[in-house]
Amino acid sequence: MALASLLTARHALAQPGPWPGKPVRLVVGLAPGGLADVLARAVQPHLAQALGQPVLVDNRSGAGGNVAGAEVVHNGNDGHTFLLVPSTLESVNPSMFSKMPFDPQRDLRPAAQLANSQLFLFVRASLGVDTLDAFIAHAKKNPDKLSYGSAGNGTTPHLAGELLKQASGITAAHVPYRGVAPAMQDLMAGQIDFAFGPATLFPMVQAGKLKVLAVASRQRAAVAPEIRTFVEAGIDGVFADSLFGIYAPAGLRADAIERFHTELNKVLRRPDIQRRFLEAGAEAEPLSIADYTARVQAEKRLFSGVVKALNLKAD
Repeated sequence: MALASLLTARHALAQPGPWPGKPVRLVVGLAPGGLADVLARAVQPHLAQALGQPVLVDNRSGAGGNVAGAEVVHNGNDGHTFLLVPSTLESVNPSMFSKMPFDPQRDLRPAAQLANSQLFLFVRASLGVDTLDAFIAHAKKNPDKLSYGSAGNGTTPHLAGELLKQASGITAAHVPYRGVAPAMQDLMAGQIDFAFGPATLFPMVQAGKLKVLAVASRQRAAVAPEIRTFVEAGIDGVFADSLFGIYAPAGLRADAIERFHTELNKVLRRPDIQRRFLEAGAEAEPLSIADYTARVQAEKRLFSGVVKALNLKAD
């Protein structure tokens, strides 16, 4: 029975004929209302029009994208299912989870990059620093007294904090939260001292509740071009872009992946979509599959040392 099911699934993936032949399901590895979900729903109607079939968003959050990944790998063999997750599913999770429900390298194929969300260093307003230099000086004068929050162990905001500690020589205790929102709430309340977060927090800066000191990327953010990178401030090695990638089951036919990739990139080039992404705190970047793959491999090299050094394990 198992062999028959496997052969049926493979046959479905390999069926000839125009693609897509039915609605396309996009399994999103984060909760409704989160950044990935917002971006997915922004492109959804335009992608559906381009493909000539409805695009259905199916949220399956949990375990750093592993829940959604397992759904696509084990139940997405209909030739019309894709996965949207942070790239850390591929670059970090295999090192952090002792038991992965699938092998990203073997069971998934990159299909596109949806967006890049750059992370910024935010500090509580009451810390009394206005620049990155002042923050580093304050941290060094108060060793082991600062704390920083993140969206959880092994998330990009967590790894960004560890990269900052390594690059600047400061010390700070990590406080993991279940998401960016509760971490930022405690930051504004003064329960922690700093955190890395997206551009959607800028209204809190304008309200005087937070201060933003730098962007953890190789280039300045289009949404806030006045904010310097860490490299420009003299601190190298703090690169923590949050990439959102789209993957297909490994057996999906190549022409289907190419069609999806081509039509999505056309949508990402639309001025209205680029504006919508910026408003949400991300940038639409229509990369080639090879370029996205290279970015994830660079991310893996950057983060793997941190994960191993800290012996990070999943919550």
